[in-house]
Amino acid sequence: MVGILPILLAIAAVVFAGERLHLGGWLALAGSTFGAAVIALSSERTSGVAYASIRGDLLVVLSMFAAIGWILISKRLMRRHSAIMVTAIVFWVGTVLLAAVVMVTSGVPSLRYSSRAWIAVAEQGLFATTTTTVLWNWGLKRVPASQAGIFVNLEPLVGAILGVSLLHERLGIMALAGGALIIAGAVYFSYKPEGSSVQVTG
Repeated sequence: MVGILPILLAIAAVVFAGERLHLGGWLALAGSTFGAAVIALSSERTSGVAYASIRGDLLVVLSMFAAIGWILISKRLMRRHSAIMVTAIVFWVGTVLLAAVVMVTSGVPSLRYSSRAWIAVAEQGLFATTTTTVLWNWGLKRVPASQAGIFVNLEPLVGAILGVSLLHERLGIMALAGGALIIAGAVYFSYKPEGSSVQVTG
């Protein structure tokens, strides 16, 4: 499943949103996907890794299609609303649904946590979730969904860079080549004139 989200998103954008992605765009997506897979497969396996299960794999697949639906719905909503408004709507709906699931499955959660824990949660909510989602929606409003998905593959690249800089891990030749493919795909979509690579209709 590593790196396949951008290609599936592009297919969904073409089929359901009327976007058109030319050959160069498909090749950039394929190269970026291959690069993300190379980085994931070249990482060293830890002895404590959990075994895969059918249920877990199905949940990953379901979450991937849910993400595609979320992106396409957000893209449509931002034709009429701002990125901040769409982000707020998504968060409110998500909060209500998550609260319902938690209370049904685990009961009312405890609120007795240390101030340090609450500060950590607030920081993650503000910086790692809210700010990044607003920025993502701000960019998605200005870029076709079939193009925006390729930037998702920057996540494993950034993770690899942080692993080297903070955890002193080492990257092999294959991982470096995978990173180069990811960057090349992102650069292609950043500098290719939108009209020549993607045509949005409807």
